[in-house]
Amino acid sequence: MSPYPRPRWLVTGASGMLGRELTPLLDHRGAAVTAFGRGHLDITDGAAVRSAVAEHRPAVVVNCAAWTAVDEAESEPALAMAVNGEGPRHLAQACRAVGAVLLQLSTDYVFPGSGGRPYREDHPTGPRTVYGCTKRAGERAVLEVLPDTGYIVRTAWLYGAGGPNFVAKMIRLEAEQDTVLVVDDQHGQPTWTADLADRLAALGAAALAGTAPAGIYHATNTGGTTWNALARETFRLLGADPARVRPTTSLALARPAVRPRYSVLDQSRWKAAGLEPLRHWRAALTESFPALCGAAGRPVPGPR
Repeated sequence: MSPYPRPRWLVTGASGMLGRELTPLLDHRGAAVTAFGRGHLDITDGAAVRSAVAEHRPAVVVNCAAWTAVDEAESEPALAMAVNGEGPRHLAQACRAVGAVLLQLSTDYVFPGSGGRPYREDHPTGPRTVYGCTKRAGERAVLEVLPDTGYIVRTAWLYGAGGPNFVAKMIRLEAEQDTVLVVDDQHGQPTWTADLADRLAALGAAALAGTAPAGIYHATNTGGTTWNALARETFRLLGADPARVRPTTSLALARPAVRPRYSVLDQSRWKAAGLEPLRHWRAALTESFPALCGAAGRPVPGPR
């Protein structure tokens, strides 16, 4: 047994898709982890947050708790702001009181999505949805309260074996429908929760070591694609004909919240922390596929 104490981490939103990936990873790497699911810690309750952080006194807090229902946020802005804007402020204040680092998960939706080049970490924000506005409010709260120990980690297009997501939906629809309509005019970066969890663990460790500057980081699998191309790649990995995925437009599938047309994120700032960006999305999707198929109750396709 190591003579040194295990670094203590506290994870909120631990029952979600990312939290369920991050918590065992931290434990495997020797951290002492306190994991709070939605039913155990409501981050909109400032007193509860202060009490939990004061009791456990973590060195690092990772906030995976969020309102992620993008369309529903348009009709429930106050509730979305309470979770995405005020919740991070409560956590930041509690972290300041005990001297903890805070890693706050954020999103590509803080950008307008109307560009054509990858968004850098310092690019001006300009959300076009309630969801994006609430997540930007959370970013600002953390950076204001914790200028030296607050970290914003923006990600996008998350998928994994621990919850509902686009890739899981395509695996299911391939078995249920002859053809599937998927938009081909939205560009982004599919991101595997296992790769994101690995990067969060590395960033937290670097923050404690004093080698990662506080501020904003982009954590998506690199490269870029469209939802349609991601669906076609999913079908290909299943051994199905990718042509069964048909293109359509965002206008044809209009939703209450505007989807970003282009939300590819630049990863340059990882160099400042002495860390590598996430790998290419195709490599990540290929490695993730056995777990995704297992979660969906599908047999794992053979080598292709």
